[in-house]
Amino acid sequence: MSESTIWWLLAGAAVAVELVTGTFYLLMIAVGLAAAAISAHLGASTAMQLVTAAIVGSATVGLTHLIRGRRPEALPAGTNPDVNMDVGETVQVDDWQADGTALVRYRGAQWAVVQAAGGTPSAGAHRIREVIGSKLVVEKI
Repeated sequence: MSESTIWWLLAGAAVAVELVTGTFYLLMIAVGLAAAAISAHLGASTAMQLVTAAIVGSATVGLTHLIRGRRPEALPAGTNPDVNMDVGETVQVDDWQADGTALVRYRGAQWAVVQAAGGTPSAGAHRIREVIGSKLVVEKI
């Protein structure tokens, strides 16, 4: 079996393991292994193939790490409008109870409502900031 075939098999195995585990960095390692296979096709020595795999694999992993590090952190699911369709919607709060909660009708059901931190409970229209279980955290509009 030729050296390039071994490198291609290793690259394929890395891709297969990535598909099972979901570890994106394994794809970058597979790129390094594929680069070593190409260098073997071009007639590079075994040492040069290893160096190629190490440099290309390390560079792609490092670049991926830098790109992912600069991406803004995702919001928690309870406050993310892309995950929870209730975030950003409005509800009408008629009156607040002494314990700082209220009951509102929203989407055909009765929900418990609490004021977001830093706000004072007052009647009127409120925007949903977060959903915690069956409780809506709202802010005055």
